[in-house]
Amino acid sequence: MLKVDMEYEKNILYVRLKGILDRKVCYKINNYIVPVVLKHKIKYLVFNLFDLEDIDESGLDSLLNTKCAIKTNKGKICLCEVSDDIRLKIKRLRMKVASNELAANQLIRI
Repeated sequence: MLKVDMEYEKNILYVRLKGILDRKVCYKINNYIVPVVLKHKIKYLVFNLFDLEDIDESGLDSLLNTKCAIKTNKGKICLCEVSDDIRLKIKRLRMKVASNELAANQLIRI
């Protein structure tokens, strides 16, 4: 099960994920977050992975889809509060990683 909490503040969409991002629930990213990004032309997105327990290949692909949507809007994406286990899995995504949301905010504004 995956819980998705979204908050839009100062031109940044914060997406906080809680649970497991796998094949069964990656539709939540692909069908809800990506369309929101494209429809509202959101340029900056921060994924907070503090409460993410695990991620599989489908979950990685859904994060990549979100990255592509942000790139379409000529924006930037950043991950924050990533555990060591998850960090190893997301390495191939080539996304910026910050220690917390404030640091992520500063990273994507550069």
